[in-house]
Amino acid sequence: MKIIISLCFEITRNFCYFALELEKCIMKKRWVVNTSVEEAKIQELTKKIKCHPVIANLLLQREIDSIEQANVFFTPSLNMLHDPFLMKDMDKAVDRLDRAIASDEKILIYGDYDVDGTTAVSLLYKYLSIHCEKKNLDYYIPDRYKEGYGVSIKAIDYAEENGFSLMLITDCGIKAVEKIKYANSKKINVIICDHHTPGDQLPNAIAVLDPQRKDCTYPYKWLSGCGVSFKLVQAHCLKNNRSMSELYKLLDLLCVSIASDIVPITGENRILAYYGLKQLNENPSLGLKTIMKFSGIDKDLSINDIVFRIGPKINAAGRVESGKKSVELLTAEEESLANKIALDINNFNNQRKKLDHNITEEAIKYINDSKTEASKKTTVLFDANWHKGVIGIVASRLTESFYRPTIILTESNGLATGSARSVNGFDLYYAISQCSELLESYGGHKYAAGLTLKMENLEAFKQKFETIVCETIDNEMLTPHIDIDAQIKLTDITPELYNMLQKFAPFGPNNTIPVFMTEQLINFIGSKKVGRNNEHLKLVVVDDPRACNDRSGIGFGMGDLYEKIKTDCSFDLCYSLQENEFMGKNDIQMIVKDIHFTEGKEV
Repeated sequence: MKIIISLCFEITRNFCYFALELEKCIMKKRWVVNTSVEEAKIQELTKKIKCHPVIANLLLQREIDSIEQANVFFTPSLNMLHDPFLMKDMDKAVDRLDRAIASDEKILIYGDYDVDGTTAVSLLYKYLSIHCEKKNLDYYIPDRYKEGYGVSIKAIDYAEENGFSLMLITDCGIKAVEKIKYANSKKINVIICDHHTPGDQLPNAIAVLDPQRKDCTYPYKWLSGCGVSFKLVQAHCLKNNRSMSELYKLLDLLCVSIASDIVPITGENRILAYYGLKQLNENPSLGLKTIMKFSGIDKDLSINDIVFRIGPKINAAGRVESGKKSVELLTAEEESLANKIALDINNFNNQRKKLDHNITEEAIKYINDSKTEASKKTTVLFDANWHKGVIGIVASRLTESFYRPTIILTESNGLATGSARSVNGFDLYYAISQCSELLESYGGHKYAAGLTLKMENLEAFKQKFETIVCETIDNEMLTPHIDIDAQIKLTDITPELYNMLQKFAPFGPNNTIPVFMTEQLINFIGSKKVGRNNEHLKLVVVDDPRACNDRSGIGFGMGDLYEKIKTDCSFDLCYSLQENEFMGKNDIQMIVKDIHFTEGKEV
């Protein structure tokens, strides 16, 4: 299933963990085949670059229509990175940072408690540790429960009390107008490195680095928070004629941020992710190497591995205890210390899984048992006892299963606070903004947001949010769908095609793993149920029983379809391709996303 990865990586993380609980909730999916590219253009590019028409089609879908563009896409280079000084305020930020270093000022690095925030803080800390006295450098991660999201008054007071004259704020701060005014009153200068959508007024900081600023002409708009921080240190390297090799060692941290924050893997992000994966797989920092060891990873990592196995562990510290633990691990220099912290974080992640499971079960039961919930186009649930650290994950799971805009709230400091997730195509942030008079604060983007409101406004908010969504959502958005890149035949699946598909990696948002459809297949010898509880479906299919061009596939959680598969009906498959090694033999198999039976047609 090609999930709306722009929501948040938590939608897909550990999805199989809840497969049985959610199965009854999931609706039949629409298949949407991409027909945006004209056949004539496919044939033209096929001849130009001498490739399979499927490859040409996929390139054209990515707006690549020449040999030159294809070469750039297939061979990304760090030389293609944009000049960081094209970003608004970058010159001011580097000048102020240089003055602080030259004058031995104390610098405090502040960031959010999630993966993007903690990797950004770690990247800045590791870079500045080379150029500053460590006694002049520190970092601060806010407590999710006591301080909440965004810039914290407590952190500014900490900076004043400990003599910090410069704060580098990363992965947040773009809306912190009053907080930055407070910092200014304490004679603390601030540089903001953010990537979220600004409000009507920018904070009065020394420099506000954010490619989303309306007055910023930086060519690439979709950097992560860690990515904006990387551009700051890149600019500092350039101005001070420092070796870029020093900077490129930090790309493993940046790659983890790009994958976990679900930013588009296009343009500059794709270059950074490509080389970041290379760094992760060949020479990772001690902290990330230790996380990989505790995750049982003994192969080359992909973006998917980061999303499912690395990111959740880094996130778990901020969800269960403190995100500061993650920074301690990511900046660790001693193996014994790294192992100790990684063990703690592993335990936090196990706690997170248990909390996540229990709350999701409670929420699903409430929705299934409620008559009023069935007719709604939104889900807004509140429980004062739900753990604040996992409600974002729960919101993602419920969005995936019931497929409607979802907000999960709990109590924190006497207020209702929560996380919101959307469905494909619907602007959740706009809907929440239309309820702003009922909110104390809110922030986020089209597919994911956070909000806080007074308890007495909760029912009014539920009603207004439902009304706004009903007025603005297209009913088609409430039906889950699978985006299909191309319709192909079984004979198209060759080692040559598969090898070319791998050159599209790293895969992620806006450059997803290609999904294909093949029609009118029939069961062949070898299909069966597999798995401990026969929950999976091992498929062997042909499109012509006389041709013997059988192809194997696996449908996870589809074991109950076996009885229908083995009848004489034909069916259509939606799938991606993956290399499978079994008993020393490599084969290309289909990873089945969905099956549509061809009603009334028999072979």
